[in-house]
Amino acid sequence: MSGLDLHLDVGEGRGRGRALEAALRDAVRSGRLAPGTRLPGTRSLAADLGLSRGTVVQAFGQLVAEGWLVGVAGSGTVVGAVPVGSAPSEPEGRPDPAAAPPGIDLRPGRPDLGAFPRAPWAGAVRRALAGSAASLDYVEPGGLPPLRAAVAEYVGRTPGVRASPDAVIVTAGFTQALALLARAAQRLGIRCAGVEDPSFARHREVLGAAGLTTVPLPVDDAGADPAALPEAAALALLTPAHQYPYGVVLAPARRAAVAEWARRCAGFVVEDDYDGEFRYDRQPVGAMQPLAPDRVVFAGSVSKTLAPGMRLGWLVVPRALRAPLHAEMAAFGAWVPAVDQLALADLLTRGEYDRHVRRMRLVYRARRQELGARLAAVGAPPVGVAAGLHALFPLGSAQRERATVEAAERAGVHVHGLHADGYWHGTAPERPSGLVVGYATPAGHAWRGALDALTELLR
Repeated sequence: MSGLDLHLDVGEGRGRGRALEAALRDAVRSGRLAPGTRLPGTRSLAADLGLSRGTVVQAFGQLVAEGWLVGVAGSGTVVGAVPVGSAPSEPEGRPDPAAAPPGIDLRPGRPDLGAFPRAPWAGAVRRALAGSAASLDYVEPGGLPPLRAAVAEYVGRTPGVRASPDAVIVTAGFTQALALLARAAQRLGIRCAGVEDPSFARHREVLGAAGLTTVPLPVDDAGADPAALPEAAALALLTPAHQYPYGVVLAPARRAAVAEWARRCAGFVVEDDYDGEFRYDRQPVGAMQPLAPDRVVFAGSVSKTLAPGMRLGWLVVPRALRAPLHAEMAAFGAWVPAVDQLALADLLTRGEYDRHVRRMRLVYRARRQELGARLAAVGAPPVGVAAGLHALFPLGSAQRERATVEAAERAGVHVHGLHADGYWHGTAPERPSGLVVGYATPAGHAWRGALDALTELLR
């Protein structure tokens, strides 16, 4: 601990011993030095501060006598417990994390974080760091060539995207990608975006923040209705493989109609393939991007396959959008750290990513089957195809839905509701209601308990 870097302002001239005492008291009182922190040795601290060792020893002795520090045999001097009444009070309105009630997290949008492939990822990071030092230099906004090539190969063989490495742009997850796309569209004169109704409210907020007006696209059993798209250049944000949150697949005729609209109106489609790897009743649905590769932006990320905190995603971008998008990324400094890019490229090229996806597909399939069977016994089976990390369970009315979500919160069970969590563009209560349950979120050991709690709540 002699190398502990500790900032203490002791001033110049006489009285520096007292100044050291005051600085240490303030560091402990403010929480900068937590109880139990081992301080540097007196000789080391004296050299760092330009004081005599005797002055530091005397200051330590005084603070030990006052209870601020504690001398521990064989371990030097550590910070003691803050004397009663000396710690500042918490500012008003700041939540106390310890006071938060324990809960069962069934919110959608998250995988089982405990299943993250730590050993393969650590190995990939080690190999990335063992490579050329040049790879740790500033990176180009679009991403490092090894990852762009690995992503192009991956999306080409899984959902069937027509991609080349120069069409791939690496992003810090989909939300950032959408924000950059919206701003790039603004550069091209686009002023509105068609968005599925219902849809994830946060994405509509991102589009609005970029100055785009959102146009609702009604969703039924065949997916989003392209007839509602504006007859003008626009973005169309769609989840064709597994509509969020309804869970339906965009019908082939509607896919063709969307592609034809994009060509006719010089619009662009953002195909959000947020959980396309997880289909349980058949092979995953192919991408719609090959229908119009010059008009469709294919978007993916590792948020559902690995973890949302990784902030790693990608876009396969038509040529007309690449320059505006690169300009936006450069303006915002919005590129992903080099080591993370190299590690993900390593996982993809070695097949570790595919192996993890296949393993988790089996886990999530079993969970969805259990969830559907249990809740069908107390209500209605989930709507939509057997896919993804969430399921939608219809309820009788918006009033019942809100009451159920509130009762769940009181019971410590966290779920989403179509009305309660803003999935609908408007607030009309006559629209369908339902719970959006993220069955992938609980850790493996907690899944059965979470399922029991949800079933009992709905019973």
